[in-house]
Amino acid sequence: MASLRKIKRRMVRRVVDENLDLIRGPRATRRSRRLSRLFTAAKVVFLVGLPAGLVASSMVLAEAAQGWVENSRAAILRQGPAPGLVPSPWRVEPVVSAPFALDHSFPAPLPIDRKILPLVVRRVVLDPGHGGDSSGTEAPLGLVEKEVTLDIAKRLRRLLEEASYEVVMTREEDVGVTLADRADYGNRESGDIFVSIHVNWFENRRSRGVETYYLGPTDDPYLKDLAARENRDSGIPLAEFRDMLERLYADIRQEESRRLASAVQRSLHRSLSSINSAIENRGVKTAPFGVLVRTEMPAILAEVSCLSNEAEARRLVQPAYREYIAEAIFDGLRHYARGLNTSDNQRS
Repeated sequence: MASLRKIKRRMVRRVVDENLDLIRGPRATRRSRRLSRLFTAAKVVFLVGLPAGLVASSMVLAEAAQGWVENSRAAILRQGPAPGLVPSPWRVEPVVSAPFALDHSFPAPLPIDRKILPLVVRRVVLDPGHGGDSSGTEAPLGLVEKEVTLDIAKRLRRLLEEASYEVVMTREEDVGVTLADRADYGNRESGDIFVSIHVNWFENRRSRGVETYYLGPTDDPYLKDLAARENRDSGIPLAEFRDMLERLYADIRQEESRRLASAVQRSLHRSLSSINSAIENRGVKTAPFGVLVRTEMPAILAEVSCLSNEAEARRLVQPAYREYIAEAIFDGLRHYARGLNTSDNQRS
């Protein structure tokens, strides 16, 4: 019954409203409709604008709060912490806007201790300088370098083999072998060290001495000329030249080559000066000899004597003096091999 009464009331109210509209006329009706639309639009603006206004105001408040926090932090940093106070662990450090440099440096790698990774020398490549059409230097007595170097290399091979070393030679007779073939042969034979034997020539005929080279650049005009003479028969293809230059300056074998050259030079001078007091110690040097560039092992070129000095040339004619040179080189090689796993300080 209650619901029936509600329906009746709504019907009566509706009839009354329609009668009033008829009495007031069409203008009042339009005004009523217009007010109704304005009321509806106001509701829409209120429902949509209220959330947007809340969001915008919250953003403004957040920015203002952030600015206040940053200013407070800056002021605290300028003043420093109060005496006796420990900074709070949850305090956020301010962002530094000034440019700063990051330290991307890394410590240099430590050298490998030779005791950890023992190294040995088992196979030695001997390279008698020149041969065939390349005679090398020649003494006034008729002695030529290619003969002296081959004889000394054979004597040295015997000494090494008696000491249980394996030996390969780039040539065993008077034949011409290119510098590239000498180095490539040593590489194919997996030599541990490479020793090229030569006899020097000095413009000053009174000079006599021994010197040992390992791979490296030089500004010495004499050494440039010497390297040019030794490399003149190399026939290096242009395509290989860039690779050779890169290996010349960046080869990791250089340090071992220096050690080997130092050991042989010390032994040569010490041994030969005991029977030839006039011999000069011309030291260990670097030079871009082609035969050293291509090798893939520690490599040296030893100038074991000189043919430009007449007294020295007379000694080189004697088999005993050549044997003495071979023994000196052998002692240097053995000293190097025994000291592979020790430092320079321990060797000296």
